[in-house]
Order: sequence, then C-alpha cells, then structure tokens
Amino acid sequence: MKVPEIFYKVYERLLWRQINAGPRPHHIGLIVDGNRRYARGKGFANTIEGHSAGSEKLEDFLRWCWRLDIKIITLFGFSTENFKRSPEEVDYLMTLITSKLKQYQVDPVIFAERVRIKVIGRREDLAAEMVEEIKKVEALTKDHDRFQLNIAISYGGRAEIIDAVKKVASEIKAGTLEVADINEEQFGQYLYTDGIPDPDLIIRTSGEERLSGFLLWQSAYSELYFTEVYWPAFRMIDFWRALRIYQQRERRYGK
Repeated sequence: MKVPEIFYKVYERLLWRQINAGPRPHHIGLIVDGNRRYARGKGFANTIEGHSAGSEKLEDFLRWCWRLDIKIITLFGFSTENFKRSPEEVDYLMTLITSKLKQYQVDPVIFAERVRIKVIGRREDLAAEMVEEIKKVEALTKDHDRFQLNIAISYGGRAEIIDAVKKVASEIKAGTLEVADINEEQFGQYLYTDGIPDPDLIIRTSGEERLSGFLLWQSAYSELYFTEVYWPAFRMIDFWRALRIYQQRERRYGK
C-alpha cells in the first residue's frame, strides 16, 4: 500500500469516529456542480460527458447516506435555467435523467432499501416520455417508507413560489380559502415539497457559493456547506467532512 493510501485510511477512520456518534441531518439537499469542469480536467472528448460521471457518483452518495440512516435526499437534477444551455447538452441531460428514472424502476437496491422516489418541478416543460417515466417510478415506489429521494427536474425556487401563489390565489377566488387563514404552514402545503421536512443541510460542490434558486423557501434555516471538489470527484471523506462541519454548528433557528 502506498504511503498516501495509508494516510487516507487513517484519516478515514478518524473522520468516522468523529461523525459516527454525532447528530445526523434528517434531510440533505444536494447541488451537484462541476461535471463539465471535471470532464475538461480529465481530458474528455466532450465535456458534457462529465454528467455521466456525475450520475454514477450519485449511486455512491446514496449508499453513504443510507449507511448513516439519513432519510431524505433532494437532488437538484435540472433547473429551469438549464434549458438555456445548448440543445446538445439539454438533450444529453434529459436522456441521462430519463435513463436514471428507468433504472430506478427495476433497481433491486431501491426496493431492498425501500426508497421512495418523488420528482419535483414543472412537468409541463418536460417531454411526454420523461413525464411517463416519472409517473411510473413514483407509482412503483409510492409505498416505500424507509428512505426518500426527491429529484428536482425543471425546478426553480422562484418558479415553485410563483406556482404556489397561483394555487393560493385560485382557491381564494373560488372561495375555498380565506386570506386570513394563510400562514407559513398553510403556504407550505402549496409547494412542490408538501409533506417533506425542510433540509437540515445543503451541500454544493465545485466552489460555487450560492443556492442558484434551490429550495428557496425550504432552506431558510438550512446549514450550507460549499466545497471546491467537483461533483464526480466527491469522495466519502468529503461527505464526512460536510457532516462534521454540520455537527459543529449550533442550530438556533433565530432564537
């Protein structure tokens, strides 16, 4: 074993001892960034192929979370702004995501771990084929009750709030909702994430330090963790570092 590998193993054991006994987030939001830059650094013929490497990394991340009994993961898969990218890249991403949705319909791990899959976002902007695959995977996993994976596709935090406001306005107009009855808890029922607890921790890779519209309403009291590591290169010890930082923070919720 090479010396760097020895140090890695020692550091891994040290990190595990530090985080294993500490509090764990119930819900993690994940902004996966840096796929194209990773591909460029690795000399890929086409940088959009970095998204495939990122898709493979998600499988590792889910296993890390399940090992720690972290119940809910919300993945920022494709934003409303991502439609502005080149047609080639949009098509590549949509094909990749559709393939992942099909995979989860038959993946034995999803059924063994009883993972419920839920897709949030504006489905009216998606191709009919993808919407059909979304409906299939949600139906097949709707009774799973151990873990939950939310995938944000055609999602934007502002779009979500606007859509919620439209629903509220529609019910007020119909006379089924009174203005005086609207509060934070009530409004939350009109969001895509109705019934899902807000994220305790949001992780973003690649060095960017912003939410880019991800879970704007739900992240009011989330802990934020930014790392320079590109998503496809994100390792288990990088994840554990994020958890260690989370455990070191005092969550006061404005108190």
